[in-house]
Amino acid sequence: MAKGAAKNRINDHPAFVLHQYAYRETSRLLDVFTRDHGRQTIYARGVQRPGSQIRSVLLSFQPLLLSWFGSGEVKTLHAAHWQPGLPQLSGLPLLCAFYLNELLQNLLLKEEPHPRLFVAYFDAIQALAKSSSDAVEPILRLFEKKLLIELGFGISWNQLCNSSEFIQPHLYYQFQPQHGFVRSASLDACAGELILQFARDDMSNEALWPWAKIWMRQSLSLILGDKILHTRQLLLDLQRI
Repeated sequence: MAKGAAKNRINDHPAFVLHQYAYRETSRLLDVFTRDHGRQTIYARGVQRPGSQIRSVLLSFQPLLLSWFGSGEVKTLHAAHWQPGLPQLSGLPLLCAFYLNELLQNLLLKEEPHPRLFVAYFDAIQALAKSSSDAVEPILRLFEKKLLIELGFGISWNQLCNSSEFIQPHLYYQFQPQHGFVRSASLDACAGELILQFARDDMSNEALWPWAKIWMRQSLSLILGDKILHTRQLLLDLQRI
């Protein structure tokens, strides 16, 4: 390894593989989410060769310790170690995990650190690995909420927008994406009690789930713009079936 590369070497850093692409005949390009270095593009040289030990380690939705070097946009993988403890995902939880990855790929800038979001992602993957198919909604909504906060689009869930007035459990409110809530007598207004439950990250009331889904979808759609989330469409298709 060159001296310049050694100065830019990161050793045994917590990371998750978000996606990987075949590169040339024997290598891969990895899109990884790291704890302290944000999203990184890492060149995994020769991992497609028969007998490569690293190839079997580069699993999605599994905590890894990655070592890499380089100062350019694309780093070079030096070593990878799997950290056991999370069961493999399957079924709907697996599809939901792909959805989380697609969100991160579309919304996070490269090399911008998000250590708190990394912890939230780890917690979400861990929760999905333990969840049944009918219990994924709270996991997705709370992760989306934390993602919006990290991106600077968080709102007050306790107060009305542009006001010091607090939300009252017995009153009804309308959601305005990226702004918050306003008082409303509309038939499609939401009870303040449900809003305050979401403010506390309390998803135990299933009546809250469809509301939280609407709020998060409206908020994320404004940020995503024309970007299409393929996993979201697949989830919608499955629900229709």
